Amino acid sequence: MDEREDRIAKANALREAGMEPYPARSHRDHTAGEVVERFDELQGRSLTLAGRIMQLNEMGKAAFVRIEDGSARIQLYFKRDTLGPEAFGHIKKLDIGDFIEATGTLFRTRTGEKTLHVERFHVLAKALLPLPAKGVGGDLKLRDPEVRHRKRYLDLIANRDERMPVFLARSRALTAMRAFLDSRGFIEVETPILQPLYGGATARPFITHHNALNRDFYLRIAPELYLKRLIVGGFEQVYEIARNFRNEGIDHTHNNEFTMMECYQAYADYEDMMRLVEEMYSSIVKTVTGSTTITYQGRRIDMSPPWGRVTLREAIAEHTGIDYEEFPDRAALAAEMERKGFHVDPRLARGRLIDDLKDVIIKGPGAKLTGPVFLYDYPLDLSPLAKLKPGTTNTVERFQAYAGGLELGNAFTELNDPLDQRARFEDQARQRAGGDEEAQQLDEDFIEALETGMPPTGGFGGGIDRLVMLLTDQDNIREVILFPAMRPPQDD
Repeated sequence: MDEREDRIAKANALREAGMEPYPARSHRDHTAGEVVERFDELQGRSLTLAGRIMQLNEMGKAAFVRIEDGSARIQLYFKRDTLGPEAFGHIKKLDIGDFIEATGTLFRTRTGEKTLHVERFHVLAKALLPLPAKGVGGDLKLRDPEVRHRKRYLDLIANRDERMPVFLARSRALTAMRAFLDSRGFIEVETPILQPLYGGATARPFITHHNALNRDFYLRIAPELYLKRLIVGGFEQVYEIARNFRNEGIDHTHNNEFTMMECYQAYADYEDMMRLVEEMYSSIVKTVTGSTTITYQGRRIDMSPPWGRVTLREAIAEHTGIDYEEFPDRAALAAEMERKGFHVDPRLARGRLIDDLKDVIIKGPGAKLTGPVFLYDYPLDLSPLAKLKPGTTNTVERFQAYAGGLELGNAFTELNDPLDQRARFEDQARQRAGGDEEAQQLDEDFIEALETGMPPTGGFGGGIDRLVMLLTDQDNIREVILFPAMRPPQDD
């Protein structure tokens, strides 16, 4: 008989003895954390605790069981004389991984451990599969990243002290972000995830079919164009914490499904958004970690304002030796990049080649600028939704925020000239025809909204997953997403 069959047999034996192994109710009245914290106050009172069995040691007429709930672990003491022979015999039907409920009184063992002397107990859920194997010291261990990411529930059980703080930090970061934006007068809104036309970013979409309407829809790649419609409609400060979907490669900083916060503010520009972002991120970091200075992958980073500011042109020229303004067309820039030893993708237009140069100096462990820093003033052909910088013909008011080699967000002084926007969309269409699958599409409905009139507006979009990576010192985005996208097991 294998272990699963053995556990099924134990569940059936519990039923036959009148103890349902999957009851509908629990009567827990205290958590383990409350008991640990308020032990002296609660000692001597009858309490009911519940949790998962993590350790089980039977010693003849007594047994010690350690259970764990969402707050802490605590020890239970079972004694044959207290429970009676029949109830005590049910302990043999228990396994590590089972959920049980126990009622009794608190006492300290001879070694001083806080313990519940059990007077009665029953099973809440019989586990049919074993937990991960124990490592040195008797603690559960699960180190294989493929198993941890594919079966996150096992990761959370076995590596509780490592994994729980990461996802609690994520929750606190989202709460802190909402609190900051709400305090600044922003209104949280929701926009469509299923869109008849995708836009707002350079990315390939996922496509699905709407049976009732008999037409294809796209999972959104960004909420940007809908949020701008709300600015047109009269909302002056809006934000959305949005699930986005991009049909692209997966690596240590990219997941096909990810979370982004986008916000837009009427009568603001990209300099206003820089101040908003550095104040918001420093506030979030302080709320979550207790300090504005953090350590990420061995680097100490002070997130307090003001952040560094350097133009994209200056940063690329300093660290690659290429001043892209000296190479005004794609062919010339590509030739210079090849001469300097950089890879050149033949499908990409000039703006995307400049983006590749930027990634060389700003992303990953070899980043030249560790930040926090704003790279600002981008070439027009890289930014189809941003407004031209006054006095220029090929530079837009755009910035990207970086820290520790991670891109934290992207912002524009938003383009609100509908004729200019149409011309840029048409240029994007030409790039798509030339082979750039991520170039944006012409959105007639959005242009019509702009023709209704949109005030000067600043906008920012920031990735939540990468922010959590920074906050929790994680070098892989899968570590901060509870259920990341994975290849089928047979392809591993």
